[in-house]
Formats: sequence, C-alpha cells, structure tokens
Amino acid sequence: MYFCIFSATIIPMDLFSNFEAIDNASKRIAELTALIDRYNHEYYMNDQSLVSDFEFDRLLRELQDLERQYPHLASPNSPTKRVGGEVSKAFRQVKHRFPMLSLGNTYSIEEIEEFESRTRKLLGDTPFSYTCELKYDGVAIGLTYRHGELVQAVTRGNGAVGDDITANARTVATIPLRLRGSFPDDFEARGEVVFPFNEFEAFNRQREADGDEPFANPRNAASGSLKLLDSGECAKRKLQFCMYFMMLPEDNNPALAHHAPDPQLSTHFGRLEAARQMGFKVQPYIKECNNISEIRQFIDYWDNERWNLPFGIDGIVIKVNQVALWDRLGLTAKSPRWAIAYKFKAQQVSTPLESVSFQVGRTGIVTPVANMKPVWLGGTTVRRATLVNADFIEKMDIHYGDWLLVEKGGEIIPKVVGVDLSKRQPGSQPVAYITNCPECGARLVRAEGEAGHYCPNQDNCPPQIIGRLEHFVSRKAMNIDSLGSERLELLYRRGLVHSVADLYDLRREQLIGLETYDETGQRKTSIQEKGADNIISAIEKSKDVPFERLLFALGIRFVGEVGARKLALHFNNMDNLMRASLDELASVDDVGEKTAAVIYDYLRDPRHQQLISRLQGYGLQFQVNSDNYQMSNELDGKSFVVSGVFSRFSRDEIKAHIQQHGGKVVSAISGKTDYLLAGEKMGPEKLKKAEKLGVPIISEDQYMEMIKS
Repeated sequence: MYFCIFSATIIPMDLFSNFEAIDNASKRIAELTALIDRYNHEYYMNDQSLVSDFEFDRLLRELQDLERQYPHLASPNSPTKRVGGEVSKAFRQVKHRFPMLSLGNTYSIEEIEEFESRTRKLLGDTPFSYTCELKYDGVAIGLTYRHGELVQAVTRGNGAVGDDITANARTVATIPLRLRGSFPDDFEARGEVVFPFNEFEAFNRQREADGDEPFANPRNAASGSLKLLDSGECAKRKLQFCMYFMMLPEDNNPALAHHAPDPQLSTHFGRLEAARQMGFKVQPYIKECNNISEIRQFIDYWDNERWNLPFGIDGIVIKVNQVALWDRLGLTAKSPRWAIAYKFKAQQVSTPLESVSFQVGRTGIVTPVANMKPVWLGGTTVRRATLVNADFIEKMDIHYGDWLLVEKGGEIIPKVVGVDLSKRQPGSQPVAYITNCPECGARLVRAEGEAGHYCPNQDNCPPQIIGRLEHFVSRKAMNIDSLGSERLELLYRRGLVHSVADLYDLRREQLIGLETYDETGQRKTSIQEKGADNIISAIEKSKDVPFERLLFALGIRFVGEVGARKLALHFNNMDNLMRASLDELASVDDVGEKTAAVIYDYLRDPRHQQLISRLQGYGLQFQVNSDNYQMSNELDGKSFVVSGVFSRFSRDEIKAHIQQHGGKVVSAISGKTDYLLAGEKMGPEKLKKAEKLGVPIISEDQYMEMIKS
C-alpha cells in the first residue's frame, strides 16, 4: 500500500481512484439526465422520436445502474423517477383516475426469466398464471365508460394527466360508443390506437399526390391524427383501437371488491374476453401461460411472425393474470411489478445506395440523404434515409454503391447504422460532402461548435425562402390554410412572393388563373375565383393571430412554440423584445445564451427590422392582447405574488394564467397583496413577509381549485 502525504494528513492512494470514479459518475449522470430529459420532451411535447426505443432504454438503464451504485448522486427529479414527459397544452387536460404507468422494458430473455423467478418468490405457494400479448406500436389512450356509454377519451400524456380527445376518439370505428351485453357500470378501457399498414400506405400516397409530406411511420401518423382539431379529418384516417386493459374502481380500492362479483373479471384474460363480448376490438393474439417455457415459446413465435400482422408491434407484454395479486406485488416508482415488456430488437436490412442528394432546409442547414433501392422495413417501404452530416459520412466511411445497413429502432424513422463491407465494389469512391449550396451555389459555412453545414444566403436561396413561407402559414403559426406547399412555390416562382410580408400585398386578380404543372409539363391545377377568395380571406384572418404565434411564425432559429410564448409573455410586445439586451434575453426561461445570441442578431439585422416594420404596417399583432387571453373574471380585482417552481406551468405561464382569469400579478408583497402563490423552492424572504403581513399563502393545487370554482 502506498500513501501520499499532504499537510501531515495521510490519505490512502486507493481513495483517490474512488474520488475520481465518483466524479466521473456524477458527470455521466448529469449528461444522461440532460439527454433523457430532452428525448422525453421531444417525444411527449412534440411527438418526435429523436432516438430508437432500444437506444433510449439503454441510456435509461445506464442511468438507473449508476444511481443504484451511487445513491447519494441520484436526484429526486431524475428521469428514472418520472412516468413520462410534459403534457401538451393543445387540448383540455384531464387527470387520470388510474395513473397510466409505463412498463419496465427489457430486450433480454434472461431478464424475463428473472422477472418470472422474482414473481414466484414473492407469491410463494399462491397459484397464478401469466398472460402474454402483443405490445402494439401505437398511441395509448384511456376510455371511460359509464352506464355502458363512452363519456371520455384521454391520451396517456405524462401518466398522471393527459389530453381530452373524446371528439376524435368517437370517430374511430373500433371504439364502441355504446356497449353490448352485460358490463360494469363504471370502468376504464385502455388500449392503443394504431394505423393499419394498408391504410397508412394509402393515406401517405394520397398526401404525396396532394403535395404534402408523407408521415414517417404509422405511430406518428396515429398520434398526429388524434391531435387534429377537426374531428372530421381524424375520421378520414381509418384508425383502429386495440384494447389491452380494463380498469375497475376496486383496482385502486380493494374495499370495493365486493362490487364486482363476476368471476370473469377476476383475471386479466377474463376481462379481455368480457370486453370482446361488450363490443371492443380485442386482438386474438393473447395466450394464458403457466411457466417460463410457454412464455419463451410465445416470444419466439411472434419475433418471426410480427411482420405478417396488419399493424405494427414492437414487443410482447407479460402480466400476472390474477388481478387480486397485483396489489400484493405492488409498484416501483415507475412501473408495476406484476407486468413487464419484452422489446424486440430493431429489424435491420441491407440495401444498395443508389445516390446521395443534399437538401436545404428553411434555416439553411444542408442535410445529405441516401437514396436507396426500395426495401420493406418495419411496416413501410424505405427508399431514403438521412446521412446526418459530413462527420457521419466520414465516420461510416460510406462509398457510392455501398450496401447500407438500415434499421428502424422501435419502427421509427429509418436510419443508416453501418455498411456491409463484404459487398463493397473494388475502386468505389467515398461519398464527398459538397462545398457549395446545391440550390443557389453559395459557399457553405460550418459554424464553430456545430455539426452541420448551412447556406448563409438566406434571402436568395429558394428552398430557404419557400421553407420560411411554409413555416409562416403553418397551422401552429399563422394558420393560412389555403396556402399549401405547391401554391406557395407557385407564388414564389411567379415572382409574387419573396418574403412573408409579400403575402399581405397579394390581390385577388393576381391569383385567379395561376397554374401549376407536374414533372412532365402537364397542367395540374389552377387557382379559380373561389380559391383566390379563400386565400385572400385566410391571409386577412391571420392578422388576428396572437403575438406569440406570430413570433413563432417568423422562424427565428432555435425559437419554437414554447420559446415564442415565453418571450411574448416576458416582453409583452415586439418593441420591448427588440430593445432587449443579450442578458435580458438569456434571463427568459429556457432561452439560454446560445438562443439569446441568435435572437439578438436576428432582431438587429436591418433586413429583419424592415420585415417586422412591414408586418406591423399591415396590422398584425405585435403585442400581447389581454382580450385574446381572457378566460374568466374569477380573479377580478385580486393581486398575486408568484414565487417558486410549479408542476403545471412555468413561472411566466402561471403569471399569464392569472391575468387570463382577471387577476393582477405584482412583484412585491405588501399589505394590499391578496395571495402569495407558492411553488417549490420559493424564496424564504417572501414567505416570511407574507406570514408577517398575514397574506394568505396558497399552493398550485389550491390556485387551480380557485379557478374551478
């Protein structure tokens, strides 16, 4: 044993290595937490999967392992403690009566064996069985039935709160509106909404024919369909609901068990059979198993047969069949101990690279795309896959003519994961990243610290101009729904529109008779009088769009919907925003220094100042209008001081919410303050002053009850 001596203190050398291990673990935990939080946010807020299920589960498991090894480093807000992500604000939020917990995932048969062994140990001599069923690759929802009729449909959301999508759910043909035969008086049916492959392919073909971007996969299409504001549009998409669960009130309260004397409802398998008789679509691919051998047979069978199904699955779910044993087995912070999901490995195929094209996005980022020989993968025909950037191409050492290895982890967006070197042709040339913009010829730029190249010619590069126009008119921005991609490109090519401000100069007579053509030169469509009227009307209507959506519509790099809302609420109007310093911009929630610098530079560019000035002259909304946000007068005359961190809102959002209900937000507590709205980690000085002055202190839940009243 060796020792180092500092100031007469003797420290064993092996302690230094321990300190280093703890430091490395701490850094890795912080890195994993940031990654997983980002992926959760994109998946649950924006319906976008940035990584495959396999990669996400691998990162989550690594974090869980580190927290078990170093429990003192585990944060109470770690992603391992969460059920899901944040909840979309697009629909009315509903609290789940029964939390929609996620299942523990595994890709290993050995872990299934451990689950089975652990379950037998916990239950001892109690007889029980398992159910094995398919894990649908769709969108989880809960349907509440009372007296045999559908009363509410709610998305999973974050597991505790979801979006009310009842109107859209009623359009799904396999969701019964009224039940048949005998049924419990009050229960919740859970399942997945899926987009069958044949309907999905037909829907995408129609989108392409209409000039719209096809959906990446059936799951994303199903999710987007359920969030449509027009339930009539949802009805056209021929979605299906596959039930996999029935929740009864006594499941959360064993004291009510005598209310369900029907023995069929005492098992999960029996409940699904009962649901089938009630009119639910319960897939026949479910089996009651008694041991690990039967479970393995079920998994092996469907690992091969899953590609013959008419819809997507990504694994198998194993549950303890006897409902009465669920409470005995209990829950972890995230998952039930009586169920587990086995996830299939991502399917991988090999297909030859035919060419590489380079696409220019609306922000100027140039993305290389592999054009491959069409191949069937994970329920869709794959022809193209991103090659990400120059570093990716170099790392993969991709040559023209190579056979690329492509997979869809969890049946998401196809991605290139490697090259089959055994099929490389002698003398093949490596793929070289371009140096100039393929559209306008400008020299590409790669900013320090960024992975991608971009075209700096933003005001004269056609794809960037058209992309900004498409973003500006999109539903979540200005919602000028009469202007699709084809029409915008037509207006640009004819010289009628070069910037978003030019839209407000359009005249009816300029639009009538404008024609578009297909690749062969044949005339496709022309804008008739009614179409011209609709365009002019939609443009005029967009002048009433609130400031926060207009700010998002401008397409400032890194400023999404949430960021635009927070900036609008923080600065109240465009003049204040344009005068803001870098530090003031960076102080806004979730903005940060990098985004603040981009906003600062954008607003000081004379071209953008001229654009904003033109839009102001057309009468667009560049100020938060309290009339647009007034929801009630419930808090009329009441003043609030807000302090701390809240679960449902950011601080800016809860301040806006108070104002929407007629209340006033003040910065300092005085004897005239009506309430201190206190979140977690609130300032101790404000608490002391409120107590001293006798100002009522209310929680976020109490505030919400106040609004409900």
